Amino acid sequence: MAFGINREELTRWKTAVSRGELAFLTHYWLDNRFPGIKTVTKVGCSDLHTLSDWCIRNGLNPAYIHRRLPYPHFDLIGSKQKEILEQEGLHEHIERFKL
Repeated sequence: MAFGINREELTRWKTAVSRGELAFLTHYWLDNRFPGIKTVTKVGCSDLHTLSDWCIRNGLNPAYIHRRLPYPHFDLIGSKQKEILEQEGLHEHIERFKL
């Protein structure tokens, strides 16, 4: 379940993903499978080749891409989430969600 974002942010992410751009959406998230994890960043792109290449460049296994059409995405959590947000210059995500 997602918390901490508004409809406009979600719409911008979906639009960018649909255009084949890499798009980042961070939100609060609770899932009993991941105790202690309170946020997730969804890295989406409708071009699966682009998304797979991005995963490989960042040391992530593209087999974990959620191939849910029309918004395929990779879920970043934990220390890798913060590392990649810093690398991508998305400091607002880090500050807003206290990563």
